[in-house]
Amino acid sequence: MLEIPIEHVLTSASRTLRPETPISEAAQQLRDPEVSALVVLEDKSVVGIVTESDVVAYVAETVAPHPVATIMSSPVATIGPDESIATAARRMGDEGVKQLPVVDGETYRGLVSAEALAPYLSRRRLEIDWQDDPMRIDADDGGVVSTGD
Repeated sequence: MLEIPIEHVLTSASRTLRPETPISEAAQQLRDPEVSALVVLEDKSVVGIVTESDVVAYVAETVAPHPVATIMSSPVATIGPDESIATAARRMGDEGVKQLPVVDGETYRGLVSAEALAPYLSRRRLEIDWQDDPMRIDADDGGVVSTGD
């Protein structure tokens, strides 16, 4: 996995809510295909996160109007902007989440999703210590592989 700081893949323009925001408003925002989660902020601190599955679970259980504080996940697993993509992937796996709010101290900076990390991660981690001369492929030689001998 690449040791690129998470700051390079976070979604800084992700949408946020306040705890008293009506769930219906959160649901309307989650209808946008570009929005997979809404971070709930109180002042500039992350206090929760609302995902599509939170809204679906709420609707399945009740139809009474409630604020998003009723359905948000809290406490929230977060990550710092200087932490690596590999660390973010491990944290998502450990916490069982698909999004991590990025916070600098207590200040919300953006959101990073598993989807945003996917291009930077391989299915298997391959570590090779090459102990020989560099290898090259010569297209002019019909694709002959040479090892510099």
